[in-house]
Amino acid sequence: MSLGAHLVELRKRLMYAALALVVGMVIAFLITDPVISFITKPINDIAAERGEDVAALVYSTITGPFDMRMRIAFSLGLFISAPVWLWQIWAFIMPGLTRKEIRYTISFVAAAVPLFFAGCYVGVMIQPHIIELMAGFTPEGAKNLFQAQEYYDFIFKLMIVLGIAFILPVFLVALNVAGVMSGKAILKGWRWAIIIATVFAALATPAADVISMLMLAGILIVLFFAAAGLSMLFDRRKRKRNAESGLLPDPA
Repeated sequence: MSLGAHLVELRKRLMYAALALVVGMVIAFLITDPVISFITKPINDIAAERGEDVAALVYSTITGPFDMRMRIAFSLGLFISAPVWLWQIWAFIMPGLTRKEIRYTISFVAAAVPLFFAGCYVGVMIQPHIIELMAGFTPEGAKNLFQAQEYYDFIFKLMIVLGIAFILPVFLVALNVAGVMSGKAILKGWRWAIIIATVFAALATPAADVISMLMLAGILIVLFFAAAGLSMLFDRRKRKRNAESGLLPDPA
C-alpha cells in the first residue's frame, strides 16, 4: 500500500473507533445513575453511621453534576467500545504482521485484557475500604465533604493503575518470547519483584489498611511468579526444539 492508501485506511479506522466510542458514551450516560450510586455508597454508609451532615458528595460548580456524568460516560464508553476500537487497531496493523506474530499478538491480548479488567475490579472492591478507613481519621466535629471531581478521579485512577499493574507480567512474558530475557533471568529478580510489589501496594492503599495492602501485594507477586514460570516453560520448549533440530540450546 502507498502512503496515501495507508492514511485513508487510518482515517477509516479512526472514524469507526470514534463512532463506537460515541455510541458507548451514549449507552454509558444512560446508566450513570446506578454507577454514581455504587461509587458513592461508602459516603452514604459514613453518613448513615455518623450523621447525614458529617459526610456528603459536593459539587463546587454549577456544571459539576453534568461534568461528572460526562466523565463517567467517557470512561465507561471506552470500556464498552473497547472490542470495536481494539479491533480497528488490530485490523490496521495486521497486514504488516507475519502469521507467527499474529498468533503471539492474539495470545497476549487474550491474556492482557482479562488481567486489566481484573485489576480494575480489584480497584473497585478496595476503594470503599480505603474511603471508610480514611474517613475514620476525621477528628471529632469535622466533616467529610468529598469534592465530586476529586472523588471520581481517585476511583478512576486507582482502577487504571491497578489494571496496568496486573498486565505487567504479560510484558515480562512478551520479553521472554522476544528473546530479550530468559525465564531464569526473570526469576532471579524475585527479590526486587517482591519489594516493588510491596511498595506499590503500600502506595496504592492507605498506610493503615494493612489487609488490603497485603492482598494486593500478594496478587502482584503471584502474577510475577506465574510469568516467570511460564517463561521458563517457553525456554524449555525452545531448547527442546533446538535439540531436535540439531541446533545448540539457548543459554539459560
